[in-house]
Amino acid sequence: MTAVPAPPPVLRAALWMSGAVAAFSSMAVAGRALSAQFDTFEIMMYRSFVGLVIVVVVAAATGGWRGITRRRPGLHLLRNVFHFTGQNLWFFAITMIPLAQVFALEFTSPLWVVVLAPQVLGERLTPMRALAALLGFVGILIVARPSPDSLSVGVLAAAGAAVGFALNIMLTKRLTRTETTTCVLFYMTLLQTLMGLLCAGIDGDVALPTVAILPWIGVVGAAGLAAHYCLTSALSIASATVVVPLDFARLPVIAIVGMALYDEALDLFVFAGAALIFAGNYLNIWWESRAYRSALRHRAG
Repeated sequence: MTAVPAPPPVLRAALWMSGAVAAFSSMAVAGRALSAQFDTFEIMMYRSFVGLVIVVVVAAATGGWRGITRRRPGLHLLRNVFHFTGQNLWFFAITMIPLAQVFALEFTSPLWVVVLAPQVLGERLTPMRALAALLGFVGILIVARPSPDSLSVGVLAAAGAAVGFALNIMLTKRLTRTETTTCVLFYMTLLQTLMGLLCAGIDGDVALPTVAILPWIGVVGAAGLAAHYCLTSALSIASATVVVPLDFARLPVIAIVGMALYDEALDLFVFAGAALIFAGNYLNIWWESRAYRSALRHRAG
């Protein structure tokens, strides 16, 4: 029997990104459903606990425990403070403003990385990176349309979430130089379960889930891990110049979800601003990939 050839890398990456888009959208819908009963700290506590159970089970089944070390406790803690803060702001934002607006502002995280990397990672801010960031921030102004009427706490929360995610990305990059993915995920879910429990319990009142709400807790926990796993898998197959445009499919998908489930209007300003944010992200990745290939050819020559 003739062997069936494997699908091309771009198609496999597209399939993984389809999973990521579905997972991110599911997490947003589940987060809104949970917000009727829980505050954002409680949502994060239950989300992280479900993720922790999944990571522990998978690590035990695959022997991943060997990759969990205690080398960088301080860096793990700092990374998760930023991620925990960003994720709480994200869950708050999805209850305050249209989902498409939240996702558009979230896409600015890579541009915040460009701006903050010189201070955090010691990387150089090149003219092309500066142009990419400028395009993205013009996009932010179009999406947010800051004015006394349009600038809301939800918009500020979504923008703050993007900054928190950017700091998380940079510290994750530092961690992955020495730590395995299983190690990073284990400390992420463990520390954020404890942070969620601490913050949710400050007022002495932690809401317990009802039977009806348990499926949504399962969705928000599983979808969070699945989204990042699918995104990482896509990046391992295809270049970022392929994956990033596919990731932006989240915006029209979540806009349709918001319109269908919550009667949210399709805002052309959000799409126009998101197009500039996408242009800034793509320009930066294209230029960096081009420079990397040029350096390889120079070494080979």
